[in-house]
Amino acid sequence: MIAGGRFGTNDLERAKRFYDAIAELTGAKVVMERADLVAYQAEGGSIFLIGRPFAGEASAGNGNQLTIEAKSREMVDAVHAKALALGGTDEGSPGIRGDDPNGFYGAYFRDLDGNKWVIYRFGPA
Repeated sequence: MIAGGRFGTNDLERAKRFYDAIAELTGAKVVMERADLVAYQAEGGSIFLIGRPFAGEASAGNGNQLTIEAKSREMVDAVHAKALALGGTDEGSPGIRGDDPNGFYGAYFRDLDGNKWVIYRFGPA
């Protein structure tokens, strides 16, 4: 249903360093780069853009969140740890959410601009 998403940043170079490292762990690649934005996409996946706003200053949305589907629980753990190591903030450590031990395994973090992410894996470890 959703083909992509975009977050704003006031420091594109800083954001690019953050997302380049996250992309490396998830298998995403830079598919477009301009002076005002960078676009990432995993093979066959949705596109994510990080860029300067068209007008005004970037700010994180209250209640907004984008998701990354992980290939394994280990990827969930690794991306969450990398985000925090790069200066992101923890919004929920990796773990099972709900009653099914083979169900939703996820972790939540915010990027350097305060944008919220969840990385998740459905299914058994």
